[in-house]
Amino acid sequence: MSRPRLLPLLMLSGGLLAGCKLLALGQAVEWPAGLPGIPSMGRLDGMLIASATASAPPAPVSPDPVSPNPVQHGAAPAAAKPSTAPAMPVPEPDPVSIAERAVLESLRERRGQLERREQALAAREAVLAAAESRLKSRLDEMAALQARLEKLEQSRNEREEAGWRGLVKTYETMRPRDAAAVFDELDMPVLVRIVDRMREAKAAPVLGAMRPDRARLLTAELARHRSRANDPDGPDNSQDARR
Repeated sequence: MSRPRLLPLLMLSGGLLAGCKLLALGQAVEWPAGLPGIPSMGRLDGMLIASATASAPPAPVSPDPVSPNPVQHGAAPAAAKPSTAPAMPVPEPDPVSIAERAVLESLRERRGQLERREQALAAREAVLAAAESRLKSRLDEMAALQARLEKLEQSRNEREEAGWRGLVKTYETMRPRDAAAVFDELDMPVLVRIVDRMREAKAAPVLGAMRPDRARLLTAELARHRSRANDPDGPDNSQDARR
């Protein structure tokens, strides 16, 4: 605001004072005829205020800081745009850094794949090691069982051989004619086993005392039996052993 000047105020105060004096004189002294009447107090105050206003200098008009552009008649005032600070320039990414990052990501992914594959191989090796251990234990059990079976088979063969030897000894002590009478009635497989274990000096008289047809059949079966005995891998060897 502009500072009020003292001179107009002093002039206004002096005018008011002079008006008051004139009003007092008008009431005390009769105004002569033919002169214009004294104006009323309200009219005098209006005249003084108008004079003071006319003598005062006009106040300076400050420009509108908000709307520098004149507003057209009938147009709505434009909305004030918010003041924004100038944006900082965004640095462009370095292509070398992007390539290095891509290579590192690829290497990290490849490393993860290798680690997962290594873990899978380790787990597979552990499973194979456990299976191999179980298989080795199973083979050891089977080997021990086979050794036990072989020992039992050997013991059985020894007992069986001992039984055959006792039977052969019985026929060797008999007279040839009595032994031949028994041999004529025995089954051929049993007869072959007995005669095969007899000494030749004891078997010859018994064969001579047997019936000729039985003696010939016994001779053929005995030759076949000894032939199979010389060939352990023969097809009839296992069948003969069961007999």
